[in-house]
Amino acid sequence: MPSERAIKAARQHAETSRLLGVDFLPRSTRAVSVLPRKTEAVAEATVPSSDKAGALSALRARYEQQSEVAKSMPGWTNIVFGDGSPDARLMFVGEAPGADEDEQGIPFVGRAGKKLNEMIAAMGLTRPEVYIANVLKVRPPNNRTPTPEEAALDGPFLAEQIEIIQPEVLCTLGRPAANFLLDNREAMGSLRGRWFEYRGIPLMPTFHPAYLLRSYTPEVRGKVWSDLQKIMERLGLSPS
Repeated sequence: MPSERAIKAARQHAETSRLLGVDFLPRSTRAVSVLPRKTEAVAEATVPSSDKAGALSALRARYEQQSEVAKSMPGWTNIVFGDGSPDARLMFVGEAPGADEDEQGIPFVGRAGKKLNEMIAAMGLTRPEVYIANVLKVRPPNNRTPTPEEAALDGPFLAEQIEIIQPEVLCTLGRPAANFLLDNREAMGSLRGRWFEYRGIPLMPTFHPAYLLRSYTPEVRGKVWSDLQKIMERLGLSPS
């Protein structure tokens, strides 16, 4: 039997979510039931996890040898290829590594990464259960936005990552990632909250966590939480 304190906290969190969006406080993973990843017929064709990990490792090695962006981009320290489960049902895609990511070689580990971790936890998931990558795998000077030419050169490696992982849902973080995968130039305000498809995979654009930190208002938080809830619904994440 849940304690009175636990019930009160749950009600408070629900009320916060309803009125203000959400502050991305973790939902209890015990309160989440997840529908099966695939139907039995499809599951038989799913690539084994070990094969996916090996394919991702081989792709990274090929990136190190072939990426024209990595060869020509000045000043970067580490390749930031990707992070998470090869069997992820949900894959997040950002635009490019920042200073913290460049230092550690892992995507989304700075302030924006901590906010993304909170967003993931609020969905009842953990970071190791999802997969996170960027369009560019090396940091542009001064954290500038990737150029269309750079995205076009590094983008095929991202496309192969997605093909290997085969996520059930893609969530793009910020306009550059959404524009690249959707091959459009629409503004973020008109993209977020709407379902699109990338090569047959449902895709939901939402604001980048860095933008969320800059504009941490009830309105923006509410929009991001609404986007995440749509993803949760699509994945079958719901209170038990």
